[in-house]
Amino acid sequence: MSVIPLPSGRNVPPAAAPGGRGASALPWLAVPALVFFVGFGVIPLIGVLLLSFTSWDGLGDISVTGFDSWRAVLADPGLPHALWVTFLVMALSWLVQTPASILIGVFLAGQQRYRAVLAVLYFIPLLLSSAAIAITYKALLDPNFGLGAGLQIDVLVQDWLGEPALAMGVVIFVVSWQFIPFHSLIYQGGVRQIPRSMYEAAELDGAGRVRKFFSITLPQLKYTVITSSTLMVVGSLTFFDLIFVLTAGGPGDATRVLALDMYKRGFQANLMGPASAIACILVLVGLVLALLLRRLGGRDASASQLEGA
Repeated sequence: MSVIPLPSGRNVPPAAAPGGRGASALPWLAVPALVFFVGFGVIPLIGVLLLSFTSWDGLGDISVTGFDSWRAVLADPGLPHALWVTFLVMALSWLVQTPASILIGVFLAGQQRYRAVLAVLYFIPLLLSSAAIAITYKALLDPNFGLGAGLQIDVLVQDWLGEPALAMGVVIFVVSWQFIPFHSLIYQGGVRQIPRSMYEAAELDGAGRVRKFFSITLPQLKYTVITSSTLMVVGSLTFFDLIFVLTAGGPGDATRVLALDMYKRGFQANLMGPASAIACILVLVGLVLALLLRRLGGRDASASQLEGA
């Protein structure tokens, strides 16, 4: 079989060279993913956007109302509060999850045998249903029959879900408890990609564990942090089931995030038009945040974290 010479002196088969049959076949490999994305992502999104310009109770006829649903949503005084609560949950959960995920991911990146067992144990919360987790914590935090009352620990006997500040703290704790394992796995993979030679060179210079962590590990995890933060921030916009079961948006509207507001408008008040408008707002906010985080990665956000190796 003939080969194509390269400047470096290496040869590759024609199928792998630019313009060969292998290169022309690559786009076809993306067709199933593209069809899946269009069918389950783009088309439903277009449908929701069109539905936001209509009036529909979920059962009857759909009537076009123009911008009435958007005016009703944007004029609602509860929208800024729901946005504020959404961003508050997003920011607090990021502040809790990111440091904990990095530390656990770095710890699990070691080669000791027992760390593999711990990695499996840490990953268990992610496998559980959010509704089941919410029901469990709601029972454990019950001031009359929960964990505090059973163990007779006065500090735990509080109305955790009846006070706005405590309820927000419980939501942040439960969300972090469930999703820290996922992000720890991301950081574990990122740490294992860092060349061992960098740590060996630092050890020759007398650097300890703390110095190596801040001088090597964290800088090399720059793009991993951005990837994890993007998933964390965009994912926090869709928190619904856990908050719905745990607090139902209460007490009052203290934990009423935008996704929960969308559900209550659409499936409790039967206002599908305004609910679809809120869904479009969520998509727009998520897109803007994802683009901003991508910009934080620099001009070449796709560059490898090993570029300085």
